[in-house]
Amino acid sequence: MMGEELSGLSVKDLQNLESQLEMSLRGVHTKKDELLLGEIQELNRTGNLVQQENLELHKKVNLIRQENLELQKKLYGSREVDGTNKSSFRTNGNILNMEEDSNEPICLQLCQPQQQDGERAARASKFRQETCS
Repeated sequence: MMGEELSGLSVKDLQNLESQLEMSLRGVHTKKDELLLGEIQELNRTGNLVQQENLELHKKVNLIRQENLELQKKLYGSREVDGTNKSSFRTNGNILNMEEDSNEPICLQLCQPQQQDGERAARASKFRQETCS
């Protein structure tokens, strides 16, 4: 197979050996091509599954963002959006500006309405400070 020890062979023997080697080489090429084709098909299947999963995750993210916006609208009341990709929410007369950044988590805080009693208002304020820290 390495071409060594061929000195005792006739031309006909060498032609037969060459033919056998060519057939063996074709078999090796065919088997290699089959394996590569199978790997390509498997990678294509995996790629399609990953792409489908990615699309599903994008849909879920968009749905959660939409739900989050709806919850923010319910929580903060009327929503005003200015031209700088910031959302403004009116809260008890105050305006809260939030930059829209899809990679940054949003911390929502529920607070009791301000009460007339001074002691109760102080406790609520203290609670708000403790929970947001």
